Amino acid sequence: MDRKDEIIKLQMDVINQMTKTNLRRIADDLWGLPTLASGGVPAVKEQSGAEPLPVPPAAPSAPVAPVSEAAAGQALAKAAQQAAEQPPEPIEDLKKELEGFIGLNLIKKEVQSLINLVTVQKLRRQNDLPVEDLSLHMVFSGNPGTGKTMIARLMSRIYRSLGILSKGQLVEVDRGGLVAGYVGQTALKTGEVIQKALGGVLFVDEAYALTDHGETDYGQEAVDTLLKAMEDHRDDLIVIVAGYTELMEAFVHSNPGLESRFNRFMHFPDYTVDEMLAIFDMRCEKSGYTLAADARDLLKGLLALFSLDSKGFGNARGVRNLFERAVSAQANRLASLANITREQLMQLTSDDLREAAGQERTAEKQVEAQAEVAGDAPTQPAPAAEPAAGGDAAPVQPAEMPADEVPCAAQGCADDDDMPADEGASTVEQLFRNAKPNRP
Repeated sequence: MDRKDEIIKLQMDVINQMTKTNLRRIADDLWGLPTLASGGVPAVKEQSGAEPLPVPPAAPSAPVAPVSEAAAGQALAKAAQQAAEQPPEPIEDLKKELEGFIGLNLIKKEVQSLINLVTVQKLRRQNDLPVEDLSLHMVFSGNPGTGKTMIARLMSRIYRSLGILSKGQLVEVDRGGLVAGYVGQTALKTGEVIQKALGGVLFVDEAYALTDHGETDYGQEAVDTLLKAMEDHRDDLIVIVAGYTELMEAFVHSNPGLESRFNRFMHFPDYTVDEMLAIFDMRCEKSGYTLAADARDLLKGLLALFSLDSKGFGNARGVRNLFERAVSAQANRLASLANITREQLMQLTSDDLREAAGQERTAEKQVEAQAEVAGDAPTQPAPAAEPAAGGDAAPVQPAEMPADEVPCAAQGCADDDDMPADEGASTVEQLFRNAKPNRP
């Protein structure tokens, strides 16, 4: 059992003891009689007017002492202290883990540069040389699913390994975890989160939501509380804020205090089609699946199509969802078979991917419909140009996609049985229903 499991077990024990105590108190209030656990013998009336008949006492059991909230807090603090006493991970192991991530080449260089800077500053301090106060708070910008939270977790462990942080835990919150609904409560709520994050990294996702609700919103109170904590605990707290690039720029520039404290920026670019294909392969390998020969080209085309809407698809997050839906589609397909071989259990076919892609498109439509109901419908693409008189208009390829990564339908590939997409039908299914193996 590792340290995390021990902490969870301790929490469950505390909750269990508190629940038992509360249930006994409720029984006392209902019956007005002492419970067996408190040492009394409850009386039960047989009928109206009759004398109460004593109930034989049950076998004695070990008394359970009531646990107060203060005691529970002390127990959790002790468990956190024990976790902090664990030796830090070797920095070389963390570097190796960083290099093992797919893509993120620019991020890897920036993290390596930051490790070098902190290491040299530490050596200068050990040799009684002057060092500058480093601001290690960071801004992560990029679309969803580009690895921001993953790198934040790794950075907390790296700082712990380098001796910058005492514990190295990551506490992840968003606006809802910091802002309360009444005056004066936001500072308390944010302060509680900060106390949990001391000794580690506080990761605030979609941080721009704290300042985009107007001057009268309580989000500014959370920002002010964070700024004070960043100054008061500069030696044992690192704050990383994350979100969309444009919105994070507006967030940092919305407050002079934010500009002065956040001077390290890391932009997480969208994954390329080949990188998303490698992520899908990695998930297959870890979960014991393989792709059929005719499914790889189809998968690459699907990823190229979905990547046109990187915010909606979610990069690596979208790849994970596509993989999970393909696994579900495979299970539905195999459920009707009488005899299933080991190879069939491991193989994901092109039919599984088509089914998964149709589910992905359905999920996107549901999100768009919800956005329209909320009055925040996404911008619709411009309508396609009408074909010129006397001929068909040439298909237009997306400018940002290499020609060899554009889906077959976008390149104008035609089969005898190709048909225009029907209204309401899955776009992906229409585009790829005729996909063939080994298509270039």
